[in-house]
Amino acid sequence: MGNYLHSLRRRRRKRLAAQYAQPAGDQRVAVIGLGRFGSSLANELMSRGWDVLGIDTDTQLVQKYSDALTHAAVADCTDPEVLRQLGVSDFTSAVVGIGTDIEASILITANLLEAGVPNIWAKAVSRQHGQILERLGAHHVVLPEHEMGERVAHLVTGRMLDFIQFDDDYALVKTVTPEVITGRQLGESQVRSKYGVTVVGIKRAGQDFTYATAETVVVTGDVIIVTGRTRAVEAFAELD
Repeated sequence: MGNYLHSLRRRRRKRLAAQYAQPAGDQRVAVIGLGRFGSSLANELMSRGWDVLGIDTDTQLVQKYSDALTHAAVADCTDPEVLRQLGVSDFTSAVVGIGTDIEASILITANLLEAGVPNIWAKAVSRQHGQILERLGAHHVVLPEHEMGERVAHLVTGRMLDFIQFDDDYALVKTVTPEVITGRQLGESQVRSKYGVTVVGIKRAGQDFTYATAETVVVTGDVIIVTGRTRAVEAFAELD
């Protein structure tokens, strides 16, 4: 179970790293806070070819990751002058990975906003913390512990093999095909009109995942990828 949870966390970090990526050519990001979340994210961004400036007030943490990151600095970013000296205001992206010190998280986010950083991600440790960061003006707020707990809860309590929820009440689910749609083309089973979901991918035993079409016939044991509103995909995954 420990290995599985580690795998889920790693996939989560990869998705976050992909989301931080900018379409423009500037691939520099400042990661403030090199705890478990910040350091993992920084390493993932490095593996994707980004230049990462890692910042923390803990000298030992900075020394630990200094060789792995493009740049690393011991600094207190609650002081706006420190951000200016480090050149963070010139970055297009910054991540506030501090969670436990809520006051520092808020002050640093405010300083980044004041510095005009156009793409600010901030970690929150609770919904209330997240709401404060959103009201402050953070462009993206992440609640990694809450989201991971919510995701695992879906996997534990249902037939889902994987679950990803998006901010606009939209979810992507990997599940075993329910019997009610097996043996017929997806178009004939009217999955979208009856259940409010769309089957976008299918995997048969011994084969790779492939795109699903209206002509695709699913059989018992097939694994499918389904998208739709969260409640719709939850209900669909529980069908017999």
